[in-house]
Amino acid sequence: MKRRIIHISEEKCSGCGICVSACHEGAIVMDGGKAKLMREDYCDGLGDCLPQCPEGAITFVEREAAPYDEAAVLKNKKEKKAEVHGCPGMKPQKINAAVDCDDCKTVPSQLGQWPVQIKLVPLSAPYFDGAKLLVAADCTAYAYGDFHMRFMKGRITLIGCPKLDGVDYSEKLKEILERNNIQSITVVRMTVPCCRGLEAAARRAAEECSKDIPVETVVISPEGKLL
Repeated sequence: MKRRIIHISEEKCSGCGICVSACHEGAIVMDGGKAKLMREDYCDGLGDCLPQCPEGAITFVEREAAPYDEAAVLKNKKEKKAEVHGCPGMKPQKINAAVDCDDCKTVPSQLGQWPVQIKLVPLSAPYFDGAKLLVAADCTAYAYGDFHMRFMKGRITLIGCPKLDGVDYSEKLKEILERNNIQSITVVRMTVPCCRGLEAAARRAAEECSKDIPVETVVISPEGKLL
């Protein structure tokens, strides 16, 4: 059937991954560093992803395409939700990071809570009360040697990768900000284009929530330099 559907320009796409998070139906994926419409039958043609693209790489076209399959979309969402909620790693717990342990004799960990993945953290937990949030790209801790002491110490750490995670971070982060007494957000990301999606999500969450929460961004190069 001929219908309205999105088109993603491979030339314009910077690989930031924001559209993947913005597509609630799961029609868009990252493939080879570029966003691609992987499931035509998941695209409802409403275009929630269009205004989120910073490069203007997404447009509407009228062409022959598989019809939108709402049942398949709902089934896919349900399966993804079951995978997340069935994970034992979602159980929240506070960690006393200040205490040395036998396996960390040189530099103790500064992680103050578990879990740390944005996809897995609860919307509210005791450790969020009065917390300073660190929203970090998961590659940053490997690139910057003093990551624990420089960024994690005294903060609640949330990590993610907009290029690999198929969720809209801004929605969950906004809910966390609304439900808890969050003092500030520090975003630590890499220089690579896909990391801009993490910063955009954090800033969008702060802007759309009903509180005035400051957001600071730190950018790290693959060589481990602060830019």
